[in-house]
Amino acid sequence: MKTAAVIGAGIAGIAASIRLAVKGYSVDVFEANAYAGGKLSTFSQATPTGEVYRFDAGPSLFTMPHLVDELFQLAGRDPSDYFEYDRLDETCRYFWDDGTRLTAWADQDRFGRDVEAVLGEPAEHLHQHLADSAVKYEVTEKLFLHRSLHKLATWLNRDALRGYLNLPKLGVFSTMNSANERRFRHPKLVQLFNRYATYNGSDPYQTPATLNIIPHLEYNIGAFFPKQGMVSITNSLVRLAENLGVRFHYNSRITEIVTEKERVMGLMIGQVRHPFDLIVSNMDVVSTFRKLLPNARQPERILKQPKSSSGLIFYWGIRREFSELALHNIFFSTDYRAEFDALFGQQQLSDDPTIYLNITSKHKPDDAPAGCENWFILLNAPNNTGQDWDAVIDRARTNVIRKLSHALGVEVGALIETESVLDPRSIEVRTSSSQGALYGNSSNNRFAAFMRHANFSHEFKNLYFVGGSVHPGGGIPLCLLSAKIATELIG
Repeated sequence: MKTAAVIGAGIAGIAASIRLAVKGYSVDVFEANAYAGGKLSTFSQATPTGEVYRFDAGPSLFTMPHLVDELFQLAGRDPSDYFEYDRLDETCRYFWDDGTRLTAWADQDRFGRDVEAVLGEPAEHLHQHLADSAVKYEVTEKLFLHRSLHKLATWLNRDALRGYLNLPKLGVFSTMNSANERRFRHPKLVQLFNRYATYNGSDPYQTPATLNIIPHLEYNIGAFFPKQGMVSITNSLVRLAENLGVRFHYNSRITEIVTEKERVMGLMIGQVRHPFDLIVSNMDVVSTFRKLLPNARQPERILKQPKSSSGLIFYWGIRREFSELALHNIFFSTDYRAEFDALFGQQQLSDDPTIYLNITSKHKPDDAPAGCENWFILLNAPNNTGQDWDAVIDRARTNVIRKLSHALGVEVGALIETESVLDPRSIEVRTSSSQGALYGNSSNNRFAAFMRHANFSHEFKNLYFVGGSVHPGGGIPLCLLSAKIATELIG
């Protein structure tokens, strides 16, 4: 039996281990942390009286669940025996400082009616935008998302030809913001759809309009909630992998990928060498080359690309329930362009940040004590370039409390019972993400898709790469697809 090692038990690494096990490989996964999942993990906060708030540590939006189901089906298992989820009736609730509130419903007709009633924007504009998003996705899916961009065969097939013929529809030569301003009359609706640039850590005023494919995932396919929280994606896939014979080794930090001529030969853990027939790295590609392959050819042009934004997260146990809040909530900044200028132009966090507030206890009540809520507050933050993060956190905390207190009409700071903070420094340490970037390289130019590393090594015949720092990109769906692309290249 051929042997394979996976470096990192992030969601892409777990998916790769499952696919390799199905192919007949004996698979070992090495994870530096004491837990699987990387950013897709969980933790709890206890109150002085012993009550518990549970939090999903990282990703909080679940789309394209069929990519998770596919792994169980590939292994001949019934997904429902491992993992269950519900489709959400509403996608998100939006709040503006002037008191405007809007709910994005899963029912597009209902959403359109609310857009007309609240913003005066014709519902037809919304429907046209979501239809256009579906076309963009259909054109790009088979070409860009399911295949390696670094293989000639990708560009010489029927799907590629269709992509070439529909190139004008992809919005490659305009920005997301300019496309949305042409589509919508109301600036608040432009802002609402501009925010989808942040789904891969980019700037809507720079990133190409091609990224307007992202709303298709939420509105046309749907947004979902795993019944046992986001971490149940990790837990169920680890269970599946272990059932297939995959071995997970935690607290096992790789120190070197051993190479010989055109092949990788194994891994070093401390002073111990472990031989393998092939290796898949789920570690950030910059860290893989800089730390584990320092003597290999360094793909400098890719490794030195500007990184995506990071995140500053407050995890608060709140001693109250708010009926006006849902699972997903957005409190927008007053000047969106100024916020992104600060984020990418000045590498600073705006004093009027857009706040994403996720409350899983709305759907999973045991995530918080009775009458309370678990607040996951995410701010788009610059990646780590040496900022004074302690000062940034203190200032951001004050600004968030002020903004939420104004929107909700109550002093939020007095309701905080427990608190934890995750900043770009700790993201970098815990996940080996270069500069704490959440999505690898940024997508702030039309060629960004081609500036991600391939899912295979050009130097070593048996080395592969998966995860958010390589093709096709960051976020749960794309990480799962990276594992699919990489393992389909393996015999």
